[in-house]
Amino acid sequence: MNGAASFFPIYKDRMDTEKYILLGKTQDELKQWLKAQSLPAFMSSQLMDWIYVKRVRSFDEMTNISLKHRAFLKEHASLGLADPVACAVSKDGTKKYLFATASGIGIEAVYIPDRDRATLCVSSQVGCKMHCAFCMTGRMGYKASLAAHEILNQVLSIEDSTSLTNLVFMGMGEPCDNIEAVLTAIRLLTDEKAFAWSPKRITLSSIGLLPGLKRVLEETSVHIAISLHSPDALQRKEWIPAQKAYPISDILQTLKAYDFAHQRRLSFEYIMFDGMNDSLAHARKLLSLLNGLKCRMNLIRFHRIPDSPFAPSSEETIQAFADFLNARDLQTTVRASRGEDIQAACGLLSTTAKN
Repeated sequence: MNGAASFFPIYKDRMDTEKYILLGKTQDELKQWLKAQSLPAFMSSQLMDWIYVKRVRSFDEMTNISLKHRAFLKEHASLGLADPVACAVSKDGTKKYLFATASGIGIEAVYIPDRDRATLCVSSQVGCKMHCAFCMTGRMGYKASLAAHEILNQVLSIEDSTSLTNLVFMGMGEPCDNIEAVLTAIRLLTDEKAFAWSPKRITLSSIGLLPGLKRVLEETSVHIAISLHSPDALQRKEWIPAQKAYPISDILQTLKAYDFAHQRRLSFEYIMFDGMNDSLAHARKLLSLLNGLKCRMNLIRFHRIPDSPFAPSSEETIQAFADFLNARDLQTTVRASRGEDIQAACGLLSTTAKN
């Protein structure tokens, strides 16, 4: 991806940290700020409409706000919008966008078109603390957590924004490790006065950080995807260090307390590693582990990363694994690999681009 150096100065100008950033604020937060500035509280409704519904890019477009008040907003507030640095396009139509962030290091979001669906995979952190052994983002280490406006900017500022049908928190970072900003973003995405999306259009993926996961389960109705990758607790701990603090047994026990038989969907992500977790014995352990849960299984092809002991399972092995689970009433799909040629596929998001 090119063009980062020329873009970042523009980003700094637009995202002036001394100004109050409007994007990512609820109507109540906008109302409180307006009152503190001795501005009319009813402007909060106008701002919600201009920012989230009409999606304007400047205060000049807010024509039902007086010139005087628009001038005040220009001086003291920022919309919080920043165009992507660049866009890499895959041969399969997938697009990977690079965004600048307040941390000084860029993040990536991935747009995935698929017939009548268009999904955006958003990032919630710059890098990640989880250090999963098979993930390029984990190799970056943790740099910063994104603010709610930086999460929502990924939705509003891509060229395909208005065509989106679905959103997944499966990009860089662990969403449940940045829970306040992620919950704020979800609230605005589903707020009738903001994006007005159905929760059924949103999926949050987590390795199972229970404090944050419980809040997502209690405070939202979005779909849940748990990164599982092994039915064996010791093996999972080797690959996912958070297993030590939040064992998969505790995660499953928590999930069993919630209803996934109706509108809300629970799925498990399972990357297939050659000779490590892809035998029918592993499949039997999965069935035993998930017994009693209404859920789906997504099998994911591993995408090679440098200096890794992992290798992808063969297509025949993956299909046999899926067939075995489906024959025993665990609904299983093999996720299509998208954007591998531009390093946009699952587990490959990583950037060193700096402001």
